[in-house]
Amino acid sequence: MIRNISVPLVVLSALSACATGPDAPAGLRDYSAIATLPPSPRARLYADCVAASVAAGTYAHAQNHDTDMVVFTCDGRPARAFYEGLAERSAAVGSQFVHDGRTWRSTNRVERDLFGVDVCSTDGTADFRCSISLNAGPFLRESAD
Repeated sequence: MIRNISVPLVVLSALSACATGPDAPAGLRDYSAIATLPPSPRARLYADCVAASVAAGTYAHAQNHDTDMVVFTCDGRPARAFYEGLAERSAAVGSQFVHDGRTWRSTNRVERDLFGVDVCSTDGTADFRCSISLNAGPFLRESAD
């Protein structure tokens, strides 16, 4: 009789060990809404640029070998506000540079290239442009068919 109970217990133990192995989540999944804060003035810079980009239809898909992003590009007033809003941060992290006759400011230092970098630039007069990258993942590569 003990033998009959032992076999199911061993099988159950083996299955539960598989379910809690390194590939399984450590605990139960939490589907609660993420706690948020009221938007900061800097969040407004992002929102205004994305809204202007959507309204103008100036957004596109960018990808490299393992990253897919939606890149929103704005100009005009939202781009100027974002560019000016980056002044303090760019000075602090050393992310302002000059390239092709434009002065660029980015949210973080450019390591290799502009892929995935949120960046604004100006020609020094009235031409301001910003690009904001949203990492959307492989969903962008999948066919809608």
